[in-house]
Amino acid sequence: MKPFEKRKVKFQIKSVLIVFLAMPIMSNAQSDLTAIVRGGEILVGGLITIFSSSKTNPNSTIVESVCIKNKMTDKVTLIITRQTEEGDEIKKELVIQKDSKECFYDLPKGVYTYEILLSNEEIYKKGEYRFKDKVLITLREDTKDVIKEVVKEEAKQEETKTPTD
Repeated sequence: MKPFEKRKVKFQIKSVLIVFLAMPIMSNAQSDLTAIVRGGEILVGGLITIFSSSKTNPNSTIVESVCIKNKMTDKVTLIITRQTEEGDEIKKELVIQKDSKECFYDLPKGVYTYEILLSNEEIYKKGEYRFKDKVLITLREDTKDVIKEVVKEEAKQEETKTPTD
């Protein structure tokens, strides 16, 4: 009688296992694929931010990131140039669309000549700036100035501000 009971138990376990494996195939997901991918990107980005080392090397010769935010009425082009000690020229160019943000990454530290061109190729602003730390530059047409803000490494203040701040 015991072998018969063992077969019955094995059959019940197999049937329960098949039902559990077949359930996800028969059911519909509550989210589409793009929402799942975006959620994964947010999760991975958050984990990278949490677990990445926030210590900067004071002897580093590069700036981690230089970001430019465009609050003007049209797109702008930012051109930065620098002469190295060897005589080579470093020239970088960014086209920043209206109400967006673009960044340079791993930029060598030093004094750069910058030129901000409007969409009609007119020079909006020209000058020099010394990049020594991570920085966020906001371009605003209202004040006709380039406003510089140092980005804190602990958290992105722009994204976490509440209306009461």
